[in-house]
This record gives sequence, structure tokens and C-alpha cells, in this order.
Amino acid sequence: MRAAEYIQELLYRYNCVVIPDFGALLTHVKPAYIDRSAHTFHPPSKVLSFNSQLQSNDGLLISYMAEAEKSSYEEIQDRLAAKVKAWKAQLKQGEALVLENIGSFKPTREGKLIFQPTRHTNYLTSSFGLSPIVSKPILREVLKQEVEELEEKVPFIITREEREKSNYRPLLKYAAIVLLAISAGFSGYLTYDQAQSNTALSQQKAQEIISSSIQEATFFDTKPLELPVFRLEVEKNTRKRHHIIAGAFRERNNADKKISQLRNKGFDAFYVGQNAFGLYQVAFESHDTPREALDALKRIRATESKDAWLLSVK
Repeated sequence: MRAAEYIQELLYRYNCVVIPDFGALLTHVKPAYIDRSAHTFHPPSKVLSFNSQLQSNDGLLISYMAEAEKSSYEEIQDRLAAKVKAWKAQLKQGEALVLENIGSFKPTREGKLIFQPTRHTNYLTSSFGLSPIVSKPILREVLKQEVEELEEKVPFIITREEREKSNYRPLLKYAAIVLLAISAGFSGYLTYDQAQSNTALSQQKAQEIISSSIQEATFFDTKPLELPVFRLEVEKNTRKRHHIIAGAFRERNNADKKISQLRNKGFDAFYVGQNAFGLYQVAFESHDTPREALDALKRIRATESKDAWLLSVK
């Protein structure tokens, strides 16, 4: 199962992608900025973070994977659960978990996860094709100042009257040229070495800031999360507005089988309709008020299915 690839595709479109029973990957937009110490221009980008508290299945990832692989919702749900179980076992053994083009997860002694996002992928589609630009500093003023300081130290005749009287004017001219060339080369080497040191220090500082922000794993207040909107084609005989969803299926006959199973267990199950991905959704039961629906959802999650969720329609 190429779960990491599907997650990566969704991160280009949404600000929150929940991996059921594992956690949620969140993004927020970071504007373009200039790193003056490294002389680098950075384009706008999406910064990734991880929140282990968000584990409830919102249907986005599983529905997207089911659509891509032409499989049923339940089949993909089982396969993804097995994948997440393998990830947790790997982390429990103290090994790092790497999701390609997304980042890496490392366990701590306290049982928490440290998420390190990749720096090679920019999920902001408006910045597609843009990369950091390094601009070398202009050295003209620095070189001019160093040459003037060097001329003050040169023990040659530098006054106009004495230069005109001197017989060594050609020799002084060539000596000045040689000294100027040596000064320029030495100045260029020092400037290059300083720029390399500044670049290394800048990268180290940026890495520490990013790591600190990632470990907090909190929401961002600057922009509300962009969550998917589903449009349902609800059957006309559905009167109540709040439905406890049991599952979604690619084939209608699988949905009918699920309804039959739930009715045998005593639920007032029925077919709700198709969602935006063309999946047939089946409900345990429906309720008139949100309070009744929430109480029923709590009961069903505790006794029947922890993946049940509430759908309210107008």
C-alpha cells in the first residue's frame, strides 16, 4: 500500500490530513523571506507539523485511497489499519519511521513522537517551480577600503611632488599593481570563507527553530483549517437529519449486505446516499436532534464500531 504517496497528494490540496489511529499532518503557509546572513531568498511555502491528538477517522484519506485503487471503503480501511499497526510496532522498537517526501518520526523515552518534516518538498502549489536563490554579496566597497588601508602602509613615495621628481615611478607603478592583485585575491578568499561560515551557521539556526516548532505540534491561529466538503445525494425517504454512518462502499450490493447485517443486530439501518467520491453510505440509525445523535454515536462507538461517525444534512 502506497499510503505515503496518497498522503503527500492530499497535502497539496488540504491543510489537515488525518491518519486514523496515528495522528494528523497539518500545514500552514509561510510567506517569502530573506536570510541575510546566508544571502538567500526563500519563496512562500507550506510548513508541515504533526499532532498526535487527532486520530479520529474523518473519511478523507480512506475515501481518497479507495477512489484511487478502485477498492471498497472497508477494504482500504482494513489495509490502512494494518499499515498503521506496523508503523507503531516499528516506533515501539525505537526505530525511526520515514515517510518519503513527508518527513520522519522518532520516538522519545517518554513515548512521544518527534516529527522532522522534509525540506525538499514545498506543498504550496502557487510556489511550484520556485526554489531558494543565493545572491553573493557585492565586494566593491570592501575591496576599496582594504586597498586604501594598504596604501597607507606601503613605504613608497606617494605625494604628487615627490612622485614627479622620482626616477622610480615606473617601478612603483608595477609594484602597486602587484600589491593590488595580491590584496584582491586575499580579500576574495577571506570573503568566500566568511560566506561559507555564515551559510553553515544560518542552516544550523534554521534547523533548531524548525525542530522546536515541530515538537510543539499545535494548531495555528493564523488561518482556519481547510476541510473537505461532501455533497450527498440523499434518498427522499430519509426524514431525519442526523445519521450515524457505519461505512461507505464502492458497490451498491455491498451496502445492501451491510444494511442487512446491521438490521439483524437490531439497528434501524438504511441507505443514506452517495458522497462526493461516489461511495454508497450506510447508517446505523438516524435522529431528529444533534443531542440524540451524539448520545447514540457515543454508544455505538463503545459497543459496535469505534469508526462510526456523525453526518448531519440540511
